Amino acid sequence: MTTAEDTVLAYWDACEARDWPRVAALLADEVVYHLPQTRERIRGRSAFLRFNQEYPGDWHVTVTRVAGAGPRAATWITCTVDGADQPAVSFFDLDDAGRIAGITEFWPEPYEPPAGREHLVERYAPATPG
Repeated sequence: MTTAEDTVLAYWDACEARDWPRVAALLADEVVYHLPQTRERIRGRSAFLRFNQEYPGDWHVTVTRVAGAGPRAATWITCTVDGADQPAVSFFDLDDAGRIAGITEFWPEPYEPPAGREHLVERYAPATPG
């Protein structure tokens, strides 16, 4: 029996390989992709595939962490676009057939923390996969 974690790792592997038929096989026909920061929603397998196929730049995905329970999984990824790293968190919902029916992704922009808390925190370099 395939777990949600297995499905999501296969999804990211297929995305990185640009193996669009394999990505398509992992998606429900009516998959819904949510991007809360830009307030965008993409509905349906073909629109979602086209969105990814047409995404600009030379992008690559590395999975840092995956966790799941039942029909849900979450990943922390690093997406490298034209040499610049961008972390993201993705939440996946699988349907009864074990296909990805929903994806919600958060792409935070890095920023400098506000002044005045230096005495409480330790600054570190951006996370590296592994």
